[in-house]
Amino acid sequence: MQEKIFIKNRKKQKISVLIDKPENPGELVFIMHGLGGFKEQPHIETYAQAFLENNYVVVRFDTTNTLGESDGKYEDATVTNYYEDLEDVIEWTKEQFWYLEPFCLVGHSLGSICIMLYAEKYPKKIKAVAPTSAVISGKLSIENKSGRGDNLDEWKRTGWLVESSNSKPGVIKRLKWSHMEDRLKYDLLPNVAKLTMPVLLIVGEKDDSTPVEHQQLLYEKLPGRKEIYIIKGAKHTFREKRHLDEINRIFNRWIKNL
Repeated sequence: MQEKIFIKNRKKQKISVLIDKPENPGELVFIMHGLGGFKEQPHIETYAQAFLENNYVVVRFDTTNTLGESDGKYEDATVTNYYEDLEDVIEWTKEQFWYLEPFCLVGHSLGSICIMLYAEKYPKKIKAVAPTSAVISGKLSIENKSGRGDNLDEWKRTGWLVESSNSKPGVIKRLKWSHMEDRLKYDLLPNVAKLTMPVLLIVGEKDDSTPVEHQQLLYEKLPGRKEIYIIKGAKHTFREKRHLDEINRIFNRWIKNL
């Protein structure tokens, strides 16, 4: 059973939340999209389906300041606002009869740094985390010249990064430089020792935004049970059916072993 509702975040902005409940719900997972993403993207749907097949209640949502159904403008998107929306959705969920702890967290890109920051802050609430194409830190993002890094000088000079959306063709995305200033406040590595729960890392072989070497930096420092998968031929956002099918198999195997 699927239900869509609208709740309010701490700023009284509307957040669109999608809840999928299997016939015999047992566990709970929150799934978070990346920068400019939305809850119906094919890779987000793929993550959700894997958990539904394993009797999890699945909570997906559009953050504010993205291209989904929630309030706000993409140009104002920050790690801070995405992270706060994650906290607010989880807080709302605590009032629902199907809420339970510990729960799982899954994210993509900017959503991945948010779920990992949450897991570092509240490790006892988390059963397992699966960051895919994860942003590791603002510092690494700025140093990465193969991704947005090659546009950094112009972005900083003009105050804007202008890109076409691949997920919503025809949409032009304009992002303020203040996004990078905010991102520089965040780094998963200093508190990585708190991530003792099982961690599943997935990254595309051809990801130039959050490349394989960034994921390996995190993987090497993780203290607990961990797995890393590099999807051959895949870029930052997983769109091809063969990549999505492979990811579904990885998730299904991982979930069953939790």
